[in-house]
Amino acid sequence: MENLSTATFGGGCFWCVEAVIQRLKGVETIKSGYSDGFIKNPAYREVCTGRTGHAEVIQVTFNPDIISYHDLITVFMTSHDPTTLNRQGGDSGTQYRSIVLYHNDEQKEIAEKVFQEVQSVYADPIVTQLKPFEVFYEAEDYHQNYYNNNQEAGYCQFVIDPKVQKLKKCMLIN
Repeated sequence: MENLSTATFGGGCFWCVEAVIQRLKGVETIKSGYSDGFIKNPAYREVCTGRTGHAEVIQVTFNPDIISYHDLITVFMTSHDPTTLNRQGGDSGTQYRSIVLYHNDEQKEIAEKVFQEVQSVYADPIVTQLKPFEVFYEAEDYHQNYYNNNQEAGYCQFVIDPKVQKLKKCMLIN
């Protein structure tokens, strides 16, 4: 049986992060959802208000024999802007913050290392939060696999597709 691991992070709208990360070899499953807030089982309409404390995140199940956590988080940190506080593109609010929720001390150490490694790519300081994982609430069904199911939608064509195309140029993907 495969040795699988879990990673949880958010970098703006979960649709964008999901579309990029799900294309990496070694990624088994991805779920979009909410984490790091203070109410149980929030709904999208509540999270959108910015008053639940949650961030839009993805929870990734991956095979570390195929893709390391280091490589996974490096792709994450370079596929969104980790230097903008509570904003990604036109999406603004605390629910769109850049955040890494580590599941163990090793993930924390690797994330800290990657933050240092990729800082040179950015003119501004990285503001990505690094916090221990506590709980994940799966988003509504229509948020799952959003890009693949809605490639004709304007948001997918103008916001997500350039991120996916950038990844295709840089990496071997599924």
